[in-house]
Amino acid sequence: MPSKAEKPKTLTPKSYLDALPEDRRKALRKVRAAINKGLPKGYKEGIQYGMIGWFVPHSRYPDGYHCDPKQPVPFAGMASQKNHMALYLMCVYSDAKHRAWFEKAWKATGNKLDMGKSCVRFKDIDTVPLEVITEAVARVPLDKFLGAYEKLIPASKRKKKR
Repeated sequence: MPSKAEKPKTLTPKSYLDALPEDRRKALRKVRAAINKGLPKGYKEGIQYGMIGWFVPHSRYPDGYHCDPKQPVPFAGMASQKNHMALYLMCVYSDAKHRAWFEKAWKATGNKLDMGKSCVRFKDIDTVPLEVITEAVARVPLDKFLGAYEKLIPASKRKKKR
């Protein structure tokens, strides 16, 4: 029987944050709180792809994520990267109108937006308009998100057998 030291540690959102340096822990706790404040019913929080994630559970969408059906469909995520912190907003990526709203709302706060397709990069929590993040997730109920997801992903790729 393996010793306690050999057993894999279960990663949770709390343990993920607890392992970070103080400044990043404080920053990502604030982002997490902003997401959870606006998160519509039906999404779940956990660890996905080695970071804190919010996703559509298999109980609601059994086909799972088209890239890896064993994974639930990702909605949002956040991580501490080497040179920055990152917020991944699939809910913004999957809808051009929502993305336009998000970019305009962020910039209207006077903060610079460093964004890829769905990744918002930041180094300092004071440059992150948390109210915009809260509203960005609140504007996307689960059924709306799944509708946008299914429009983006052809049915042939969504229904892979596990």
